[in-house]
Amino acid sequence: MNDHSPILVGLAFATLVVALTAFGRRLPIPAPVLQVLAGLLLAAIPGIAVPELEPDLVFFVFLPPILWAAAFFTSLREFKANRRPIGLLAIGLVVATTAGVAIVARMMFPEMPWAVAVALGAIVSPPDAVAAAAVVSRLPVPRRVIVILEGESLVNDASALVLYRTAVVAAVTGVFSVGESIVRFFLDAGAGVLIGLFVSWLIVWAAKRTHDELPEILLTLAGPYAAWILAEELHVSAVLACVAGGLYLRQHLSTAVGPRSRVQSRAVWDLLVFVMNAMIFVLLGMQFTALIKSTAMSELPSLLYPGLIISVVVVVVRLIWVPVATWLPRWLSAEVARRDPAPPKRSVALVAWTSMRGIVSLATALALPLTLADGTPFPYRQEVLYITMCVILFTLVVQGCTLAPIIRRMAFKPETHHRQEEQFARIEAVRRAQDELEDAVRDGTASPEDAQWLKSELRDRVDRYRAMDRMHSRDKVRGRMREAERRLLLRLRNEGAISDEVLRELEEELDLDAMRGQGHHH
Repeated sequence: MNDHSPILVGLAFATLVVALTAFGRRLPIPAPVLQVLAGLLLAAIPGIAVPELEPDLVFFVFLPPILWAAAFFTSLREFKANRRPIGLLAIGLVVATTAGVAIVARMMFPEMPWAVAVALGAIVSPPDAVAAAAVVSRLPVPRRVIVILEGESLVNDASALVLYRTAVVAAVTGVFSVGESIVRFFLDAGAGVLIGLFVSWLIVWAAKRTHDELPEILLTLAGPYAAWILAEELHVSAVLACVAGGLYLRQHLSTAVGPRSRVQSRAVWDLLVFVMNAMIFVLLGMQFTALIKSTAMSELPSLLYPGLIISVVVVVVRLIWVPVATWLPRWLSAEVARRDPAPPKRSVALVAWTSMRGIVSLATALALPLTLADGTPFPYRQEVLYITMCVILFTLVVQGCTLAPIIRRMAFKPETHHRQEEQFARIEAVRRAQDELEDAVRDGTASPEDAQWLKSELRDRVDRYRAMDRMHSRDKVRGRMREAERRLLLRLRNEGAISDEVLRELEEELDLDAMRGQGHHH
């Protein structure tokens, strides 16, 4: 029995993750919160060994693909358009939170060295990319809010890690230089971005030459790890390497690979990110239980109370920063106010309230060295771990669980410009196809009959796009027709009239047709 027990625990773990996510869609509680609670309970079962969470595992296994995928699915146009708010949150707010937390931590623990207090601030300052997207993307939220939250969570890990590393070096060696760390930040950031672009450029170059779906998908999966290792080896920002790589790949992958490769890699990536996110939150929960088990009950209040205070500080700093950072630039500069009018107050409030912390905070806290340069234990390491855990739990549970009701109360108007852009692009694309068809008739590659037939097909498509709303009822019937076809094919196969091979080919055609139908009104 024992030789299989890790496998069994793994299977139980996987089943739990899937079940939770499936049920989570029906419950008002966001999936990450459910997964953390499940981890807490799972680790409390006697006899279950809690896997040791190695910081390297998080930074090296989980973080690269998650950051890369988050960047890949970010719109570069919207990211650029919102670079001011994203920068103010990802750099400005990280610095402000770090300062606020460090000051309050010093008030609570007067003996704590400043460097350790700053390290603690850097650990709890970046909100988590995964948690925000998991909670907000399901809800009716303005596109711009999502872009800003996602953009922030892509870049903030980089600025927090630079602060963290500087503070830890200062704590361990006793040397600290502000100027040097600012220069380091910009050098690390620039070099990291270049590495990400280089790795992505290589992937595109190789993908253009493979013409085979599986190697192409493998290339995209290897990308984040290659960028991360290269950046780590050169001691520059691995976070920004993954972000830049994902953004670049999004811009150029379509021209490098074929349709099957695009569809399949999307499916592979969706699955990978889903599994990793879920595992991260369950692991988080398990680590909390392990931490609590490792301390005496009498010590808990003295460790959890500072955690609660710092959690409130983290949330309050953001609640103050976001409105100020939104309105101050517009007061100071008429140019900014004219070019980018202030967003609605509801949107500002939503950005200010959404700041769940996650795995990056826990991994950075666990990555704190155990000893200083002179061999003495790292001061306040246990307290830092507990405070980090409290901040993650507090923000995940309090903010994660209140977001959905708050967003419903805010009742944002459904956005139409996405639909308008979609409509415009469809009609333009069909026009281009018509021009191409006329060229084909002129140079004799298309016979008049073919041209007639293709023209009427294009006309049908235009009519269909214009009558998008009517299509819904037709699609229902079309779905029934497809099901009838599929049942007949299955019957023919069962009676031995056609082979499994033929069934599979025809079924794939029906499935692609069904997917095309769904694509029209996504």
